[in-house]
Amino acid sequence: MRGKIVKALAGFYYVDTDGEGVYACKAKGLFRHENITPLVGDNVVFEVTDENDMEGNVTEILERRNSLIRPASANIDQALVVFAARHPDPNFNLLDRFLVMMKKQGIHTIICFNKIDIVQEHEIAQLKCIYEMCGHEVIFASVRENEGIERIREILDGKTTVLAGPSGVGKSSLMNLLAPDANMETGELSKKISRGKQTTRHTELIRIGHNSYLCDTPGFTSLYVTDIDKENLRDYFPEFDEYASECRFDSCRHIAEPGCAVRDAVESMKINRVRYDNYCLMFEELLRQEKRKY
Repeated sequence: MRGKIVKALAGFYYVDTDGEGVYACKAKGLFRHENITPLVGDNVVFEVTDENDMEGNVTEILERRNSLIRPASANIDQALVVFAARHPDPNFNLLDRFLVMMKKQGIHTIICFNKIDIVQEHEIAQLKCIYEMCGHEVIFASVRENEGIERIREILDGKTTVLAGPSGVGKSSLMNLLAPDANMETGELSKKISRGKQTTRHTELIRIGHNSYLCDTPGFTSLYVTDIDKENLRDYFPEFDEYASECRFDSCRHIAEPGCAVRDAVESMKINRVRYDNYCLMFEELLRQEKRKY
């Protein structure tokens, strides 16, 4: 039989057969010998060992279109990254790191700012200015007021989507709205540190429609940019492209070189300074990593 792994937990891989139920499967030893780990999102072939208890063994992992390290998953079509417009205030550095990580892996990303019912119009306009300028669709939503949810449903239809974002921004509440049968736990926001309590403990695919899955992931509070050459980091900031050809040097890294048109665009507010500053922070981080290798 064939199916898709929708959850990996305690040594079992739960395989959805799209209409014939979910089987709890073990992985054949051959995967361990070949150092292959089945991932949530893998399309697999499995043999049934107990029809009554719906148990089986995964015997083959079909070819992956892609795979992610965090969240550990495969065959992802897109990512929907959720941040709160306020409470907690959005961490732009964390968001930009996530965008770089997804772009490096070729995953199209949509940004959703939740809780717009508690912010002013000028705050929404500022968020829109920062991220629409760099080529991402930005959705402004309120799970509590059911605002923006229909657009989210349209985007998710027929796709396998990573749902990601830090704790406390309303991801679980959004999941409950999109998939009421998922019985997701909604965590209380910690008043002491304005950070959500961790409620998602493992990566899992939730079916929200025919051939439509949401990959809910543990909330993250930090991301480190790795496996990127510092000289290539500029390629992950698409708003630089329009101006980079005007730099004095073709190899301009847009940090301290004279005649840098990208830095000039930042000064004239054609490129958002928040994004540029985060680029510089990531560049310095990659530079430090490079120096530690030698």
